[in-house]
Amino acid sequence: MKYPKTKEVLNQLVADLTQMHMIVHQHHWYMRGSQFLKLHPYLDKVMDELAEQLDEVSERLITLDGSPVSTLSEIVELTKIPDEKGTWGESTEERYEKIIAGYRYLEKLYEKGIEVSDEEGDYSTNDMLTGFHTAVEKRIWMMAAEIGKAPEIDQ
Repeated sequence: MKYPKTKEVLNQLVADLTQMHMIVHQHHWYMRGSQFLKLHPYLDKVMDELAEQLDEVSERLITLDGSPVSTLSEIVELTKIPDEKGTWGESTEERYEKIIAGYRYLEKLYEKGIEVSDEEGDYSTNDMLTGFHTAVEKRIWMMAAEIGKAPEIDQ
């Protein structure tokens, strides 16, 4: 079997990108407050970006003769991004902190994927993951800036 570590990371990404999309969607639904009209459409764009990454990661996994997880039970079992029931009482800052935490996890997972795909000589996957890693870093920066914080990418 070719690229076993890469396939494993890609499937982890399928689960975690699916979970991250759900988390962002939850905050999108439960958001209220003075910045609602600005931030609600912004989270639509965030969800679109996550969906694009999920689709490309899944298609790459299939290209490598892998099988992406595709049921809710598989996602729940595999994801490492925690979930919690939606609430109305959170501030925008609290919501963004939770989303940023998920993105920080994805950043590290993309780094792992970059390392193992390079180690296994899968340069096409490596290129794709490097681009997504860059997009995640930018998203962290932008969301952190919205709540008055530094991106802390170098931590």
